[in-house]
Amino acid sequence: MSVERGVAAVVLTVALAFAVSPVAAAVAAEGSGITRPQVPTPVSTEPAPETPAPTDAATPVPPTDEPEPVPTETGVPPTAEPTPTEEAPAPTEVPVPDEAPVDEPDNTELAPIEPAYADPDVDPVSWIIAIAVLLVGIAVLFLIRRRAPRRRVNEVMPAQAEPQTHAEPAVVLAALESSGEAMIDAGYSVVSVTEALVDIAAANGYPTAEIVVFPTALFISASADGQLRTGVVSSGHSALLLHQVEELDDAIESAQSGALPAAAVPSRIVAIRRLPRPYNTAQRLIAYMFLSSGISMLLGASWAGVLLSAVLGAVVGSLLLAGAGTARRYQALITVGASFLVGVSVFLLIRTDIDPGVLPSLIAPLIILLPGALLTTGVVELSTGQMMAGAGRLAAGSMQLILLAVGIVAAAGVVGIPAREITSAQEPLGALGPWLGVAVFGVGIVVYQCARPASLGWILLVLYVAYGAQVLADVFLGGVLSAFVGALAMTPVAVIVARQRSGPPAIVSFLPAFWLLVPGALGLVGVASLLGGDTGGVSSLVTTVSTMVAIALGVLAGTAITGRVRRGPGAI
Repeated sequence: MSVERGVAAVVLTVALAFAVSPVAAAVAAEGSGITRPQVPTPVSTEPAPETPAPTDAATPVPPTDEPEPVPTETGVPPTAEPTPTEEAPAPTEVPVPDEAPVDEPDNTELAPIEPAYADPDVDPVSWIIAIAVLLVGIAVLFLIRRRAPRRRVNEVMPAQAEPQTHAEPAVVLAALESSGEAMIDAGYSVVSVTEALVDIAAANGYPTAEIVVFPTALFISASADGQLRTGVVSSGHSALLLHQVEELDDAIESAQSGALPAAAVPSRIVAIRRLPRPYNTAQRLIAYMFLSSGISMLLGASWAGVLLSAVLGAVVGSLLLAGAGTARRYQALITVGASFLVGVSVFLLIRTDIDPGVLPSLIAPLIILLPGALLTTGVVELSTGQMMAGAGRLAAGSMQLILLAVGIVAAAGVVGIPAREITSAQEPLGALGPWLGVAVFGVGIVVYQCARPASLGWILLVLYVAYGAQVLADVFLGGVLSAFVGALAMTPVAVIVARQRSGPPAIVSFLPAFWLLVPGALGLVGVASLLGGDTGGVSSLVTTVSTMVAIALGVLAGTAITGRVRRGPGAI
């Protein structure tokens, strides 16, 4: 029995060892963090041992321990499923058949435009002053109309009267050539020159004379007794001053009526060209300072800007007076040099805290060089069918603007321009400033252009009427139409003034008012902006062209009104 119990105990021990060994290995692996692969429990295919029959001399044999399997540690982590790196392609849209286009209504609306009188920036004091000035001007005109006008020569003897003598063709041709050349130098339009020369030819017995006038040339053809005489004159080389223009106007009227013989016309013209100036060089230089200061007041400068304009006006005036006798081929250099000096001075000064106003300080010293009158006269000539003359003046005026703009742009490139509003000063002179500027401008233009001292009052009357009409029209009609009204108002006033005993010819009082109204400043700003790469200058050029056309139409309308009052060279 003891032997059987011993054998049973050995068998039970071996069975327990096989049963416990997988559990112990799993616990050990779990504690060390290593996952132990599951090892299947070996299943014995051998038949279960039979219990041997007990023998007396049996010797117990110890059981053989089978080797316990050792788990193999692997450091390779389990492989993760691969993540796709490329996005799935977008689904292809199925083409939809094109539908017939449907016209949608255009919902574009025009930007609202307020009437001119609704502008909140309009200063009521300014247009009240304009009304008062116009009323005073009308009263003065009414009073002088009641006085006996001076007797003009062409009113004593009409221009179309039969000539008393029949001059030789060569004599008449010389009279026409000298008269036409002087009128072109004085600034008359080709229409006025043609009409005056036709009257002179008719007064001397050549009513069929053919006359062609250009701004720089004159072609005259006269025939008598089967002989044709033709003359060609180059003109426009030297400008006449206002005191010379006044004498020329009287001489032309005398020649139109026949009171001045054709043989005496050339010598009279030569004497007019040699007339001494009523003011010396120093007085004219000071007058240019007044002229520059007055324009700066009109453009909205501050007191500092007025002072700067006067100083720069002295510099530019000195250049112009010194270069008066210079050949025409060097005039372009004087123009560019003057604008460059003005530009450098202004651009350096605005870098300080002084606020002179950029536009007034740039434009005012260059006022005489601005071709506004030339451009507007060209528009007048184009409007009257003089295409060659009108186109030539427009080309010359545009070139003058470009020369001035080149100097300003060059100055900006050398000095640089800080960000600054260019229209006017931040602290202008106020509502009374421009009206004071008209008087200062009038005094300056009379002395610098050498008008007779007796003409000062009449010229100021025309200036104030023109400016007052422009300011008042600007309130109700806007900027472009205001130029038309100003030109329309000043033309008959200039003609009425010319009928007075002490009044200057119409063109003498008309030209200063023309300089006051013409938009040369806007044109210069536009061209300078375009040369500097700013496309915004196009709007300034468009405004300039529109204003010139408006002034031209105003002059034509005023001439039509006054044509019944007086016909002569002074009828612009």
